[in-house]
Amino acid sequence: MVKDFKEFILRGNVVDLAVGVVIGLAFGAVVTSFTADLLTPLVSIPGKVSFASLTLTVHHSVFYYGRFVNALIAFVIIAAAVFFFVVKPINALAARRAKGEDDETRDCPECLSEIPAGAHRCAFCTAQVAPAT
Repeated sequence: MVKDFKEFILRGNVVDLAVGVVIGLAFGAVVTSFTADLLTPLVSIPGKVSFASLTLTVHHSVFYYGRFVNALIAFVIIAAAVFFFVVKPINALAARRAKGEDDETRDCPECLSEIPAGAHRCAFCTAQVAPAT
């Protein structure tokens, strides 16, 4: 049972996910600091230094809607970064790979790796192969 758990934890996907979560948390902290400390003072409402200090009081209940604005700006920045630096490149790579799937392939007679049909040399074992007919 311990062996199975160890295999699960050391599996590549779990380790990659853990690294991604840690990097994501660190990136989120940087973006939150950027939003609260640099961006909102630049675009602040006249007379207010930061959105975080904006409040609304109703029957002695204080609503910190300025903090929500800061969190919303941070979310938009993180979402844009993930979209432009992760989603767009992966979609472009997937489209490029999908376009390449239509090409005809054949197996190398020496190493049995899949190579393009028009290849004269195997990219894996460098053996010369006869052109496909």
